[in-house]
Parts: sequence; structure tokens; C-alpha cells
Amino acid sequence: MTLVVVPVRFPPSSHSAATLREAARIAEERGADLTILHVDLYQRSGGVSRSDLKRAVEERIGRVDRARYVVRRGFLVEETILEEIVAEGADVVVIGSKQAGRWRRMVQKLLSDPDIDSFLRGELDCTVITVGADGETTGEEADGGDEGDVPLPNDGDD
Repeated sequence: MTLVVVPVRFPPSSHSAATLREAARIAEERGADLTILHVDLYQRSGGVSRSDLKRAVEERIGRVDRARYVVRRGFLVEETILEEIVAEGADVVVIGSKQAGRWRRMVQKLLSDPDIDSFLRGELDCTVITVGADGETTGEEADGGDEGDVPLPNDGDD
């Protein structure tokens, strides 16, 4: 079964809502399961539960079919998201453009190789789709490109 993973903040912002809507659309279109992931930071733990996350998401965008709500605790949001994506064997990851920029900065700190997009495609072995606050996508869904040939947006003022 295909799996789509979408990391979101809690409570979901308007940007998170756009990302969630796109992830739900992609999951429905592909007949995929959807994992809605929130990372609760150890150093700023809000004590978010799965039921809190589900309730907040449904209040923001309505009921989501075939969704699994996951709350992971971690020290670094981006690292915890990557760990979940790999552990679950995600086929598609839908992230907001702000999250993509944070991933870009994190990977640049870890690697001297400036080709972050190739690194993410190679390490994640999945399609990465980014969603702007306006709901516009960058990636396979947006441009019909070959699977795995998905650019992340430049880290701008989004």
C-alpha cells in the first residue's frame, strides 16, 4: 500500500492547512494511507496527544479518510521527521515550503555537498512535494516530472 506522510505544526497554521489539504488530495488520488505527523519537541513539550492532533486537524480542514495521526517527541523537528519517513517507508512526503527551507539548512550543516535535492531524493527514496501557503505545489504533482526528480524550492521568504 502506498503511504503519504505530511508533517504539521500544532495547532495547524493556515500554511499547515494548505499542506494538509494537498496531502489528503494526493492520498485520495493514489488510494494511499496518510500519516499526519507532529513533532513535539522535548525542550518545548506541549504534551500534544494523537487525539489533540486529530481534533485540531479536523477542526481546520474537516475529516480526513484513511489517516493515521502520529505525535513523535524529539530534539530536532527535521531529524525526527526524517526518522519517521524512513521508519514508515513513505512513498510520498508532502511538506510546506517553510519546512523545506529548514530541511535545506539542516542538510547544508551536515554535508559539504550543496546538492541537497539529490541528497534528499537518494536518502529518502520517495517523492517530496512542497506546498506553498497558497496551496501551490512544487514537485511531481505540480509539473508532471519524472518520479524522484522533484526539486525543493529555494529557501526564500515564505
